[in-house]
Amino acid sequence: MPSQLASSPPVRTQLLEALRRYWGYDSFLPLQEQAMSAGMAGQDSVVVLPTGGGKSLCYQAPAVCRDGLALVISPLISLMKDQVDALRACGVPAAAINSTLTAGERREVAEQIRRGKLKLVYVAPERLLAERTLEFFKQTPLSLIAIDEAHCISQWGHDFRPEYRGLRILKEVFPKASVHAFTATASDAVQRDIADQLGLADPQMLIGSFDRPNLNFRIRRPANRFAEVCQLVEQRKGEAGIVYCISRKEVDKTADALRSLGYRALPYHAGLSDDQRHRNQDAFLDEEADVVVATVAFGMGIDKSNVRYVIHAGMPKSLEHYVQESGRAGRDGLEADCLLLYSGRDAIVWRQLIEKGENGADAGALESLAAMERFCGGVTCRHKAIVNYFGQELENDNCGACDVCLGELNLVEEPVVLAQKILSCVLRLDQRFGADYTSKVLAGSNEARIRELGHDRLSTYGLLSEHRNSAIREWVEQLVGQSFLRKAGEYGTLELTEAGRAVLKGEGSPQLTKPAPAAKERRSRSGSSSDNWEGVDRGLFEELRKLRTTLANEHGVPPYVVFGDAALRDMARRRPSTLDAFLEVRGVGERKRDDYGDAFITAIVDYCSTGGVPVDVAEVASTPVASPRTRAEGPNASSIAAFTHFRRGASIEETMEAMGRARSTVAGYLSEYLRHEQVQDPSPWVEDDLVKRIELAIAEVGLVGLKPIFDHLGGEVPYEPIRIVATCVANREG
Repeated sequence: MPSQLASSPPVRTQLLEALRRYWGYDSFLPLQEQAMSAGMAGQDSVVVLPTGGGKSLCYQAPAVCRDGLALVISPLISLMKDQVDALRACGVPAAAINSTLTAGERREVAEQIRRGKLKLVYVAPERLLAERTLEFFKQTPLSLIAIDEAHCISQWGHDFRPEYRGLRILKEVFPKASVHAFTATASDAVQRDIADQLGLADPQMLIGSFDRPNLNFRIRRPANRFAEVCQLVEQRKGEAGIVYCISRKEVDKTADALRSLGYRALPYHAGLSDDQRHRNQDAFLDEEADVVVATVAFGMGIDKSNVRYVIHAGMPKSLEHYVQESGRAGRDGLEADCLLLYSGRDAIVWRQLIEKGENGADAGALESLAAMERFCGGVTCRHKAIVNYFGQELENDNCGACDVCLGELNLVEEPVVLAQKILSCVLRLDQRFGADYTSKVLAGSNEARIRELGHDRLSTYGLLSEHRNSAIREWVEQLVGQSFLRKAGEYGTLELTEAGRAVLKGEGSPQLTKPAPAAKERRSRSGSSSDNWEGVDRGLFEELRKLRTTLANEHGVPPYVVFGDAALRDMARRRPSTLDAFLEVRGVGERKRDDYGDAFITAIVDYCSTGGVPVDVAEVASTPVASPRTRAEGPNASSIAAFTHFRRGASIEETMEAMGRARSTVAGYLSEYLRHEQVQDPSPWVEDDLVKRIELAIAEVGLVGLKPIFDHLGGEVPYEPIRIVATCVANREG
């Protein structure tokens, strides 16, 4: 690997001046200076930086500093548009050539290129490789060529795109232009393959840390996925978030349920029409919707910096996918939440999809899936596990930004003994049964099947009967995740691994967890005070958000193109009252000062004058970071679907017919509706005379349970109306 280029003082000064003038930054992020120096010196490079690490600036800054045109190869039209809009908002002349342009618009861009009026042009690989396009750019002095999402070039890339393989001719067609490949996730093999496929000449290999310290990782195996989703959506209400689901059906179901609860949520998947997908994506970018519920079809083309949370309502099929998708949160460097909800069933679904692929079971895909399972079931620092997977080390022992390091997972006292009991049961069952059945045997279940098969006579039957079946099931999954057990076949039959057999001999160190009683406060690792809420006037921040939306609508661009959340927080922290002070805000360059400075300064001064708040603040006051919430309880997506019926006063019978559900199921949905909506009037579902009888009984015996009320009524009134009335009475009493 060649030594990394160090920029000379004049080049460094030139780059910093460009960063300050156009983008409002006064320093480099890690590896940016080396990557920019390669672009300035005409040295090929492969640059791997995590999402939010400032990859785009690595080629944009050299492009504005050098003579000639920078050619940027980008995979998606929407991403091109966002990049061009953002560059123009900063005062950088840029354009894109794609299928959305009319013939006249294409001729206009071509004329701008011939006259040297543009610094960057974005183009898709398919269009660039057309003979006519290549001939046109041969006549154009190029400063550099940048390839975004470069992992698509590699045969090992996890988002393989065939058109990218044709880019190997770039060095032949444009021998004088340096080529720079950029991606967010690439293993050693992918990094080398990118360089080989492109035929790069002695490239700089600039590999940044895969750690994203501003992301707060949590992994849970929930009893109620939708309730967990709702908790984080509610906690971040009004902020941008993405919820990933494995299937289109789950996407639609979850989006509908969130909307019925009043959240601004939209679906996104390949089953929707192109027009609907574009409308939903634009609504998210323009802050007309807060939440996008999506399959993995959503995300690569999203250049939205202020996504505050990403929820995986199902396990991704690889850590590469997880890092890419969770990395769409917190691109502005501010704290963001990443919640992964998984079950053993997720792995079975993915395994079936992989095995049904065009080429049958792909060994590499199955190994990636196994690594993802180990990550979910592991109990080591989440940040450490991610960077270790990509061949790096984490400097700190405690990241302060994941459920493990925050102490939200409690380790059991004797994990080896507990693991031995579970592993022994798997062997006693001849390694022929799955996790659910094995857990029931260990719990001492009286199910008929267990008795019929004689498993109630095993020495391991009821060995863990003092524990809940759900806890035993979780420990089985943790042993799978830590590679002491593996799941085989279509039904996930449990088998011992060599490591598992070693544990039976007293060798090895499994770690098993139990739920912690309370969550600890998160300790931010994100760096300076500008990365959080310290010193930020929240009221002013909200006023500036409204102004940003207004200006974005006037200019026809997404709000984050005007300013990102990090810039708005810094404004609400510094509260500048002059244009010179406004230019000191991180993220404000000269063009944005000229375009937006007067409007924002007026809003800041008006707000501060009205509220008696000081302006031009130099020092930042410290405020505590809010602690995370505890585990969620609440309705699931299926019960939410019934809420629409109950809101219009539909009876249990009418809802049963509309939904095709059993009476007991719909009665359960009604109970959840009454609690969730805090309904106080039971009359739509219980006759008035009966309501009065039940309320009198409650007044006599209190709300200590349903059975005392049932007994007080002489056993004459069924539990169903008692439950309905008691819930409404409890809602009244708060």
